[in-house]
Amino acid sequence: MVSIFSLVTGRPGPSGFGSASTAEQVTEGIDASNLTCIITGGASGIGLETARVLALRKAHVIIAARNMESAKEAKQLILQEIEFARVEIMKLDLSSLTSVRSFAENFIARDLPLNILINNAGVMFCPYQRSEDGIEMQFATNYLGHFLLTNLLLEKMKESAKASGIEGRIINLSSIAHTYTYEEGIQFDNLDHGAGYSDKKAYGQSKLANILHANELSRRLKEEDANITANSVHPGVIMTPLMRHSTLLMNFLKMFTFFIWKNIPQGAATTCYVALHPSLKGVSGKYFLDCNEFKPSKFASNELLGRKLWDFSNKLINSISKA
Repeated sequence: MVSIFSLVTGRPGPSGFGSASTAEQVTEGIDASNLTCIITGGASGIGLETARVLALRKAHVIIAARNMESAKEAKQLILQEIEFARVEIMKLDLSSLTSVRSFAENFIARDLPLNILINNAGVMFCPYQRSEDGIEMQFATNYLGHFLLTNLLLEKMKESAKASGIEGRIINLSSIAHTYTYEEGIQFDNLDHGAGYSDKKAYGQSKLANILHANELSRRLKEEDANITANSVHPGVIMTPLMRHSTLLMNFLKMFTFFIWKNIPQGAATTCYVALHPSLKGVSGKYFLDCNEFKPSKFASNELLGRKLWDFSNKLINSISKA
């Protein structure tokens, strides 16, 4: 596992990569021409860089985005640099379960394979608001939408893995912020928060849920002997559009923690590493930081909490669907 010393200094960990490694460096020499990948939130920030590098490695990339104008611009930027890139864009608003279902139906109808699903999109530290389904926005966008999306695409991924013999990979973007959450980890009885809303703890809760989801999904896939892995990653501390609700705070913090901040190519490295690197074949249910395995919080390692969240999420989605 990577050490705190490596995290701060950028010194490579056991994988040979570290916090200073870029997405291009960790995928150098990899041919992904036989892979189809969906990346949510691939129109900006580390999502766009992830999409660009996957396209550079010749993967067929589908950018799933809420803002289609930004997605069109992202696609053009990639095509201008990489003439052979295979990049498409599809509409997806993860805060809307209706939009998630529509996206999944539209993708499946195209009869394309699906080898890699990168659950990258998210919102961060936003003021209190509810999604159209009545769910706190950070939990809805960062976790619940991805939970449903993954479930709806899972059979397609199993079919693709079986038909091709190529291992499928699911990557959840989490954060070191998963350690800063509510006292009970996930507030099952108070997701709405009400007057006690904390934008920071709500974000941490959603990122904890991302790890628990990947871990429980990994356990279930292993039980089925499915040729698909599920892992979670912390991309690093990066100034991206995700931080638009806390720019002043982040600029202040950056003055004192400049040595751990990454640029966007470095921020996309861990996602690309876990998505493509051959050394991770069969590795599942792990949490990665700086392209190396890292031990998450006690809550994130709690299998019972993961099972409880899985069941809770299915019941919540079913209740919304029937409303």
